[in-house]
This record gives sequence, C-alpha cells and structure tokens, in this order.
Amino acid sequence: MIPSTIKTWQMTVPGTLTRTEIPVPQLQPGEVLVEVKGCGVCHTDLSYFYMGVRTEQPPPLSLGHEISGVVVAGDAKLVGKEVIIPAVLPCNKCELCKTGRGNRCLAQKMPGNSMGIYGGFSSHIPVPAADLCIVGNRGKIPLEHLSVIADAVTTPYQAGLRARLQPGDRVIVIGAAGGVGSFMTQVAKGMGASTVIGIDINADKLEFMKGYGADFTINPKGKSPKEVKEGFKAYCKEKGIPSNYGWKIFEVTGTKPGQELALSLLSFTGTLVVVGYGTDETSYMLSKLMAFDAELIGTWGCLPEHYSKVLDMCVDGRIVLEPFVETRPMSQIEQVFDEAHHGKLNRRVILTPDF
Repeated sequence: MIPSTIKTWQMTVPGTLTRTEIPVPQLQPGEVLVEVKGCGVCHTDLSYFYMGVRTEQPPPLSLGHEISGVVVAGDAKLVGKEVIIPAVLPCNKCELCKTGRGNRCLAQKMPGNSMGIYGGFSSHIPVPAADLCIVGNRGKIPLEHLSVIADAVTTPYQAGLRARLQPGDRVIVIGAAGGVGSFMTQVAKGMGASTVIGIDINADKLEFMKGYGADFTINPKGKSPKEVKEGFKAYCKEKGIPSNYGWKIFEVTGTKPGQELALSLLSFTGTLVVVGYGTDETSYMLSKLMAFDAELIGTWGCLPEHYSKVLDMCVDGRIVLEPFVETRPMSQIEQVFDEAHHGKLNRRVILTPDF
C-alpha cells in the first residue's frame, strides 16, 4: 500500500526531535519509495544532533542512513523487493565515479544528510534505485538487522579494500570492540587475515571479540604506547611472527589516543588505514613513512557495488550480526540517542518504525 504521507522523526534544530508527517513526494525518474523496516543509530547521527556538525540539508530534516526495507512504489520490477539502501549514493557520472572512487564522489547523496529532508528514522523514504542492494538470500537474518550493513559493516569492508587486505595478512584493529570496530575485526578475519589483534579499552567487549575474529587482544587503558607495543611484540615472539614489518593497522576510534597508538605501531612496509573520524589534531613525523616505506590511507563509506559481497559474508557466517545489534521501536528514538551519546549501549541499536 502506497501511503499519502511519510511519518517521521525530524531534527528541527540540533538537539531537538519532533514526530511529524510530510507528504510523499512525486517520485522522480529512477526513484523508488522504500518502506523502512529498520534504521541503525550511528555516531554520525549523534554528531549532527548533539555536536552541531553541519548537515548539507539544513534542518528540519530526518536523520538516519543505515536503512533496510521493502520497495513499495516506483519501478515495477523492484516493487516488493527487500533492499539495503547504501549510506552514500554516488552520482555514477563524474570522473571519481568513472575511475572507481565513487565512494568519495563529490556529488554523492546520503540519506539523513544530503538527500533533501529524507532520512531513515521514518516510515518511508524516496531513493534512487540504481545502487540499491537487492536482498536475495538473507538466510535466517531478520531484514531489519541488515540495515547496519549500510555503514557499520560495509565501511570496514571498503577499508579492507583500501588496505589491499589479502589472505594471510596480519592485522591490528584499534577500537576492535566498538560499533564499527567489532565489524572491522570480523571483516578482516573474513577477508582472510591470518592474525587479527584487537585493541580496545572496554575489557568485557574486548574479551567477547575473541570469539568473533580477534586472535589476541590488548587493553591499552592505563598503558603508554610503548607498553602496548611491548605486549604486542611479546605475542609476536610467542607465535613466531614478525612484529616490525608488514602489519595492516585499522584505526577505528577516531580519538587522539587511538590515532597516536596506531602511528606508534606503524613500522616497515606497514599500512595504516584511518577509519574513525575525530576532530583532534595528531602530530607525526611524516619522514617515518619514507623510512618505513609505509602507507597512511584514509577511507570513506563504501561503493554500492560491494554491498552484495558483504551481504554474502553475513549470510555465510563470516560476519555475524545478531550478537552486536538490538532492535527497539522508533518511538524510543530520543531515549536511544541519549543512551548512545552517554555510552550506555552495549549493542548497535536498530530502530523499527512503530508509527
């Protein structure tokens, strides 16, 4: 059934959410209307809401960019299909798109930011159809759980591609127990890493990750980078693997301490991929990159063309979603935002419409 209005929670100004209804727009050529089944709560949403990070579409607008749902209008061939909406939708026309870097397309659209007033914390959302990930086989995974693929899981996959992660590689994940880091850990192992070392200050979550991709863990709380490095070297010596070359490091926290630790661990022929976002500045002697023949790489989002591969990894069990997510009704959005902002959540919350 095609509704006449979209029920939604709008950010009217940063720090304020209002439940409202907006007209369903006339679909443009190439667009479809998706009934939202689940929308994950991401720290990017919190940065818009609490920290005043500017959205391209000024408020009022609906936040939310981790979305799964069902097509209910538009292309007749797609109506009834279960889909995941990519968090970043490239224009597919510019030079960046044509050269394989469309994940950083400068004209890209993002639900809950730069796609008009429309976001995932709603009953429905109009979106371009071209880059939708069609869900063919999802096994026993609930459709709403697949919403986190749109960012929390595909962003680590794109990071793995940027690092040219190959079977047998040795990996360090800093922030390994966080909302994105827990999937970065699984993705690294799922892409074939022989050794994955997880680093995080949350002791309980870090221990949990030993069952989900982390071969060894280090809690850096109260330790200097030098002390962390000594623990890392001791593990490598015990396992008979090199500690001073070839490691691929993924910094997921976006914090200054996390970034400084990552840089201290970077060594000969190593690769450091910056996945997490933060506003603090970190200093580093760039000549070390020359001396180490090392690489420092940034990564952003994920190309929609890779979503089906990530979905397959979730269905076949290389990436496990259920222990890391929970669903709550969308009417609890204000409470969930508050809990997420104050670090009270143990799992990534997926909001399901209950308008």
